[in-house]
Amino acid sequence: MTQTFAVHIAREALMMTLILALPPLGIGLLVGLAISVLQATTQIQEQTLTFVPKIIAIFAVLLLLASWMLNMMVDFTEEIFNQLGKVSE
Repeated sequence: MTQTFAVHIAREALMMTLILALPPLGIGLLVGLAISVLQATTQIQEQTLTFVPKIIAIFAVLLLLASWMLNMMVDFTEEIFNQLGKVSE
């Protein structure tokens, strides 16, 4: 295994992590922003108010995108195993 191959695998793994983490994090950000605006306009300064809607939104996104995320991870794992088989030859 060459250093270039190891760096390529690490880069692809980081990119896959970012792609898979972006939808839940983005929804959490948008819901948190909406709750913050609502708190600012109503002057309710309860810190725990943001957690429940964010958790529900993130779980909903994970449920909706679970099959897509799993397919991406399985495809990536298969690609890694295929590339490892070619390296050992």
